[in-house]
Amino acid sequence: MRPTTGRTVTVAATQMACGWDRDANVNGVERLVRDAAARGAQIILPQELFETPYFCKDQKQELFALAHPVEDHPVIARMSALAGELSVVIPTSFFERARNAYYNSLAMIDADGTVLGVYRKSHIPDGPGYQEKYYFNPGDTGFQVYKTRYAAIGCAICWDQWFPESARAMALKGAEILFYPTAIGSEPQDGSLDSQAHWTRVMQGHAGANLMPLVASNRIGREEGETCGITFYGSSFIAGPTGELVAQADRESETVLTASFDLDRIAAQRASWGIFRDRRPDLYGAMLTLDGESPIRR
Repeated sequence: MRPTTGRTVTVAATQMACGWDRDANVNGVERLVRDAAARGAQIILPQELFETPYFCKDQKQELFALAHPVEDHPVIARMSALAGELSVVIPTSFFERARNAYYNSLAMIDADGTVLGVYRKSHIPDGPGYQEKYYFNPGDTGFQVYKTRYAAIGCAICWDQWFPESARAMALKGAEILFYPTAIGSEPQDGSLDSQAHWTRVMQGHAGANLMPLVASNRIGREEGETCGITFYGSSFIAGPTGELVAQADRESETVLTASFDLDRIAAQRASWGIFRDRRPDLYGAMLTLDGESPIRR
């Protein structure tokens, strides 16, 4: 007997510009989520840290006041109500305070408004314009996969997207779709450097290597800090299970992208291709070291 297929899920990526009017930013995300839901989207990804501009351009002590605990975070409360109203899943990026620790976090909000769990960004960058190590502790949750109403999904955050280990870990834990909220653009130290195509190709590789769709949401617009400014290059996209670009936004426009995938058909494709069957984790010990050599052998 041939297996039946047809568990189709529609996903969405959004992108927009953000300013220091926090209510306007959250209202903008709600408007885009409603637009995506009206187009049939069931899982809708807003961009990273959408409540404010990307504040990590500068090291400013007063900006720690932007963080809130999970249980009384206003953005989580707002997106939870919206998710329940529209019956959609909203992976929601937020600045988390946990006593004396601060995290770049994501709340997985299911289609009834329930927070299924919180993922804390694992890889924390530190460079001109992207000084996240000043604000964020390294995440301690490990990579998470959540069984939402519509699919089992894995979400990581921005700098995590450059590490194939992150995507593979979520795939091994049962993810059916990968999601990456992002804030990336120009490099203040080198105006000639444009990482947009590289950024896209790396994540297309995650999709293809794991045979699963991937959704990336970035911001747009020019944001000035005290020491530098960043022009965010948008280009949010949805990739299919062989890494193909299914939809991609431009670099400047507020956008909602949608795409639909038959997850049962993709699961059968993933099983038959053999990349998980033929893995050799017994040979991957070098992945657990920083230099590819076990300290025992030094």
